[in-house]
Amino acid sequence: MARMMRLAFLYFMVVAFVTACGSTPQTTTAPTSAPAAADACPRPPEMDARFCDEDGDLVADPPKDPAQWVNPDTLIFAYTPVEDPSVYRVAWADFLAHLEKVTGKKVEFFAVDSNAAQLEAMRAGRLHVAGFNSGSVPFAVNFAGFVPFTMMAKADGSFGYEMEIIVPANSDIQSIEDLRGRRVAFTEPTSNSGFKAPSALLASQFNLSSERGDFEAVFSGGHDNSILGVANGDYDAAAIANSVMKRMIKRGVIKADQIRSIYRSQTFPTTAYGYVYNLTPELAAKVREAFATFNWEGSSLQQEFSKSGEAQFIPITYKEHWEVIRQIDKALGVKYVQ
Repeated sequence: MARMMRLAFLYFMVVAFVTACGSTPQTTTAPTSAPAAADACPRPPEMDARFCDEDGDLVADPPKDPAQWVNPDTLIFAYTPVEDPSVYRVAWADFLAHLEKVTGKKVEFFAVDSNAAQLEAMRAGRLHVAGFNSGSVPFAVNFAGFVPFTMMAKADGSFGYEMEIIVPANSDIQSIEDLRGRRVAFTEPTSNSGFKAPSALLASQFNLSSERGDFEAVFSGGHDNSILGVANGDYDAAAIANSVMKRMIKRGVIKADQIRSIYRSQTFPTTAYGYVYNLTPELAAKVREAFATFNWEGSSLQQEFSKSGEAQFIPITYKEHWEVIRQIDKALGVKYVQ
C-alpha cells in the first residue's frame, strides 16, 4: 500500500482527479482455449493471452474459428454485486423478459456475491451477459473477455456518479483533515471508489495514511454496508459511490438526514453492460438490440434506477469512456491479469 500511495501522490500532482469504484480478481482460472499462434496475435500488453484485438479497440475480438463460438440455450445475466441481490432480481425482471423475447433464449438472473466471483464466472464461460461496476470493467475486459457497449444515463444523456466521503449527520467531523485518529470504512481493497480513489486522495492532498496510523482503516465488504455503518454510527466515516447512496435513500433503507458528505469527487462512468466475447455474432447482435430497444417507461428497471436518475441505455466504448479509469489504474500499478 505504501508504494500505491507514493504512485498516487506523483500522479495527482500531474492530473487532478479521483477515480471510481472497481475490483480485481483474487485468483485466475486456467485458460480454456487460446488463439492459434498466440505470440503473433495483436493485443494490448495488459490483455490476457487468450484474446486478440486486431481492430485496436482494446476489447477482445470474437474468435475467428466458429468452433469457438458459444450459443447457449439459456443466457446467464448478472448485475454487479453492489447491494441486496433480491432487489435487483426484481428490478431487472422486465428487461430480462425483453432480452428473452429479442434473443429467443431463456434468460436467468445470476446473483453474484463478489466482483471476483462475477469475473471468474464470465472467464469460465458460466456468465454470458452482465453489468460490471465501473472499476471492474478493465478487469472484465482484459481478464474475462467482456465486451462492454452500453451504460445507463439520465434522460438528457448525462451519466455517471461520484465518490463521496460521508460521516454521521451529528458527527463533529467537518472536513477531511478531521479524519485523523478516526475509524474510516472502505468497501474492499480492490475497489476504486471504495478504497483506491479515497486512499489516493487522502495521501496526495491531505497527507493522511492508515499505514502511518493517521486513521484506522476497516473494510465493510460493500458500499451498502459502509453507508449503513455510517448511518448507524458504526464508522466515523466511509468512502462510497453516491449512486448507491441515492438509491438506498429513495428505497427508505436509510434517511438522508442520517448522513452528511464532507467530500465529493468529479463524475465518472457508471456500470457498463455487455456480453462475453465468444457469443455467436448473431446472438451478440441480438443482445445489443435488446438493450437498444428496451422501453423504460413503466418498467421495473425504471422503478429502481430512476432513484439515481437513470432513464435510458446509451452506447459507449471502452476505449473512450474508460480512459480515465485506465489512467488511474496505471498510475497505481494495477494489473488486470495475473
